[in-house]
Formats: sequence, C-alpha cells, structure tokens
Amino acid sequence: MPMKYAYYPGCAAKGASPELHQATMAVVAHLGIEVVELRDFNCCGAGVITEADPELAYLLNARTLAYAEALNLTIMTVCGTCQGVLGGANRKLQQDEPLRHRINLELQKTTGLSYGGSVEVKHLQWILVKDFGLEQLAARVTHPLSDLSVAPFYGCYILRPASATGFDDWENPTSLEKLIRAIGAHPVAYDGRTKCCGFPVLLEKEEIALGMVGQHVGEAKAKGGDVMVTPCPLCHMSLDIYQERAQTQLQEKDPGVRLGLPILHLPQLLGLAMGIPARQLGLSRHLTSTAPLLPMLRNDAGG
Repeated sequence: MPMKYAYYPGCAAKGASPELHQATMAVVAHLGIEVVELRDFNCCGAGVITEADPELAYLLNARTLAYAEALNLTIMTVCGTCQGVLGGANRKLQQDEPLRHRINLELQKTTGLSYGGSVEVKHLQWILVKDFGLEQLAARVTHPLSDLSVAPFYGCYILRPASATGFDDWENPTSLEKLIRAIGAHPVAYDGRTKCCGFPVLLEKEEIALGMVGQHVGEAKAKGGDVMVTPCPLCHMSLDIYQERAQTQLQEKDPGVRLGLPILHLPQLLGLAMGIPARQLGLSRHLTSTAPLLPMLRNDAGG
C-alpha cells in the first residue's frame, strides 16, 4: 500500500536548518514515501505560546490539523519539538470535546475550517520504525555505516510528556537505536541522550546552556561516538552551532578539551546509508565540520 503523509516542515526545516528539509525530501523520495507539503500551516509555538496564551496555541495548532484533516492524511513532522507541541495539542483537542468546540468556533471565524479530531501526528522517526518498518528500511541500505558509532540524542519534546507522545518509552527509548542498527551503524549508550539540549535556556542563561551542550557532546564523544544524531532541529542547532563556544567554556578549566563531534539530522544519517551523496544531504551547512565522517563512509555517499 502506498504511504502518503501531509508533510509539516515547521519553522526550522524551512528556515534556520534548510538542510533538514533537503535531506528529508531526498530520503522520502528514495524510500517511495509520498508527501504532500502543507502550504497553509503555522508555527506550532514551540511551547512558548502555550506558556503565554494556551487558547491561542490550541487555535494555531488546530488550524494546521484542520488543513491536514481536509486532505484526509496523517501529519508527518521532522522536528521533535513540533511533534511534542503539535501532537500534544492534537491529543488534548481529541480528548476534550468542549475545548475542541470552543476552538472550532474561533477557527471557523478566521479560516472557515473546523477540526473534527481525526488526524494523527507522527514524526518521521516513528513512521520509519512503525509504518515503514525496520526490515524494509534495512533492505534499502546500500552503504552500511558499519564503521560509525552513533550517539542518539532524543531531546525533550519527542519523549515528554508521554501522554502527548505515546510512541516510545520516555525513560528508556529505543527507536533511534533501532534505526541506527538498521543502517548498519553502532549506537552509543550515554546518560545525556534523553536530556535537554539547552536550547530553551540559551536566551536566559547562556552559560548554563553551553554547559549542557558541552556535557552531552563530551560524554557522547568519551563513550566512543563518531557522530551524534538527533530528530529535532532545535537540538541540532544547540549542539552544532554552540558546540565551539561550549568547548571554549570547558577549556577554561581544562585547556586540552576538544569536542568537534559532528551533529547530524536523522534524515542525513539515513541518507548516507542509502548512498545519497553528502552534498545532496546538506552536510556542508553544519558549523561543526562533518568532514571527519567522510573517510569512515568508505563509499561514494561522501561525494
């Protein structure tokens, strides 16, 4: 049966992290997954709008859900934060009929739409594990990443709260590890894989946020990681963009500290295993160089 989803890129994949969108399109095309990009969508709010105005957050997310419902398609996200916020709003709107009715009254005034509660919201990570299937994914691997040790970084929103996600065990998730093994690579076990990346803290307490980045990256590297992979572009930005500054902070206590751990979006890692060239996956856009990975690929995916 053909697989078809309403693609919700969110803000980051079309803004600060366009390589995520680029890699996603390359991977879903390679796998034969059809996506219809939602043209009339808005930011999920990233939890910030929810804190300031919960009703507005529900209204904004109901708008996106209603457009997908009109297409009769499941939403595919590529951002762990979008998954948590949009998925959480969806679960609440499905379960709370008075809330859905109240939000629909406003939604009809502004868009003429209403949301009936029939849409599912699934991250690409979940789609590949549950809908597409690990065996099918492994069969599409042409360039097994057998020389790579990969540190999975789940982040917060794709796991918590469990009531809004319900896909993986929020205390001991395994879905990223399963995907890493399916492409022939080796998952790295370390404590920081389910902790906050520090992104929400950056604007208020940068020193603390940099400490979080340095701790996670340093631990993953110390445990043998060649690369880190994350399903969230906000986590990616924190761990990639701020890694050099985190290293500088660590060097105040230990001048010999070196981080330099490449951080990949999940579709980029998968794409390399499918033989998609690095240039088509946007690896050159990263601030922390991905060049150390290329000799380990042992194939033309590094081209």
